[in-house]
Amino acid sequence: MKTFVSLICLLFFICTAQAQDSAENNGRQNTSITSTKKVKVFPNPASNVVNILGLENTDKAHISIMDIYGNTVLIYEWEIRRNAINIPIPSLDSGVYTVTVNSKEQKVCVKFYKQ
Repeated sequence: MKTFVSLICLLFFICTAQAQDSAENNGRQNTSITSTKKVKVFPNPASNVVNILGLENTDKAHISIMDIYGNTVLIYEWEIRRNAINIPIPSLDSGVYTVTVNSKEQKVCVKFYKQ
């Protein structure tokens, strides 16, 4: 049963990621691009820590992690150095999560899967 639920979550994650990529590409045709950096999330699936690369350095970034139902499960406020952050997630249950990094320099929203 766990395998079936994990498979459904993974399929959901893949489908929504592709849909978001299409929507973002359509939206970029009408707006100017301020940053062409790609943000990378690894490892995916993660077990204890999620690393996010390609962020803008800032003194204060609000980081929130939400589950697939939109419930906020973790909130942090950190400095981003070396264009990356490492987020500890050992307390999270297995599933699909969304990380939002919000600062005065940028707003980034990425998904990851917790094993």
